[in-house]
Order: sequence, then structure tokens, then C-alpha cells
Amino acid sequence: MTIWKPHALAKPHANQLELRMGDRVRSTVELTGVPVGTEGKVILANGFNWQRYRVQFTNGIELGDLDGRNIEPTGRTARRLERAARVKARR
Repeated sequence: MTIWKPHALAKPHANQLELRMGDRVRSTVELTGVPVGTEGKVILANGFNWQRYRVQFTNGIELGDLDGRNIEPTGRTARRLERAARVKARR
């Protein structure tokens, strides 16, 4: 599976989510047709300076242009990001 990598010239925002296609997430705010707490799967990860995601939610709604203001990682995805943050903090 190909992993998305930001362009070398991209200057990502601080505390930006670094998700991959297939990662599991949960909505943190009320979205159009998606109640707070609805789980979903990232089906597209894109962006240059602003990483954003298209998510297929379990209630059948698909929304794009989502980021850390709208979604949070869950399960294995959350654990992977926590480990990466700990490693980064040690440096």
C-alpha cells in the first residue's frame, strides 16, 4: 500500500493530523448528516500545506475537506500517532 508523503516544500500547520488512507477516525463535531462520535474510514488523504481527508462514515455519508477540527483518530490509528509523537518528543 502506498503511503502518502507531503511534498518536500510543504510547510504543514502545527499539530496537524497525519493520517493515511484506511485509517479509522471519529467525528468530533456535528457535520452535515454526521452526528458527533460517528466513526468512519479515511478514503482519501491530500493537501500541500493543509492536509485534509475524505471520510466514509459508518452511517453512509461521505465528506471531504476534514481535518483535526472535525475528526480524531481512533483505535490502531490513535495508538500509531501517539507512538510517533513520543518518538518525536525524544529527539
